[in-house]
Amino acid sequence: MFEIRRYTAADHDAWNDYVARARNATFLFYREYMDYHADRFRDHSLLFYKANRLYAVMPAHAVSELFCTHRGLTYGGLLMDEGVTTANVLALFEELNDYLRRSGFRRVLYRAIPWVYHRLPSEEDQYAMFWKCHARLQQRMSGTVVSIGEHLRWRKDHRQRLRQSQDASIRVERNGSIEAFWPILNANLKQKFGVESVHTLDEILLLKSRFPDNIVQYNAYLGDELVGGVTFYVMGHVLHSQYSGTTEKGRQTGAMEAIHEQVLCHDYTQMRYCDLGTSNEGGGRVLNEGLISHKEGYGGRTVCYDTYEWEL
Repeated sequence: MFEIRRYTAADHDAWNDYVARARNATFLFYREYMDYHADRFRDHSLLFYKANRLYAVMPAHAVSELFCTHRGLTYGGLLMDEGVTTANVLALFEELNDYLRRSGFRRVLYRAIPWVYHRLPSEEDQYAMFWKCHARLQQRMSGTVVSIGEHLRWRKDHRQRLRQSQDASIRVERNGSIEAFWPILNANLKQKFGVESVHTLDEILLLKSRFPDNIVQYNAYLGDELVGGVTFYVMGHVLHSQYSGTTEKGRQTGAMEAIHEQVLCHDYTQMRYCDLGTSNEGGGRVLNEGLISHKEGYGGRTVCYDTYEWEL
């Protein structure tokens, strides 16, 4: 039924055109985003043709005999447009498994796209994995998502810090300097987790130049001093908090609350969700209770980020 082709540079335009109309895609799947770290991942993305028409695409990479969708991205999986049906996805996964066996793969790791990012319901792939692949849940991460239109009341401590930010005259700037924020971000990450940001400053600036409307930097200032910031990804009807960090002064004066109040109550009220990210370690088996409590204080509640696994 399907002709399965491995992605090459010649497929660039066809791939991007499909991503633009897919019902469960975000800008992470455009090749200009995926390929920024092409040196770190051996791309094995796939295009599925049916009757000479591009039916679906799957971002993926290979690690020896392991097929991954896609550990270089927040999530991956089968991208589908409005014409894709359940019965055809079942057949597609059967043929995908045959293709992967012939290509020398022995195992699959599949990062499903969380449902909040779906423009329309799009879990045909999860049904196919259950039935045709006998997949098991390999990892489940707890993401915290604010339903913007519900206006859940912030917890008392966040409301207090918001008042502190107003008393301190914290100023919030949209499209602020990423370069100025990055040292604050990495200082926070190193202090709290002993790591640095996934993206280097050069990488995030490159991606910002490619997606100026999708990557937005908010900075908070106490007078002329930068005391905190959040890097947001704008993804259709979802606003995703990619990076956040404050100085000690920022923590004391409610810089994060000032930014989130501006974003959630003024600038992006038309969005459906704000994804504040995951709060886990150990493949989801360790919950950072302080971190998730902080996010829940903004009215966030849990959406699962799932990774599935099956043998070929």
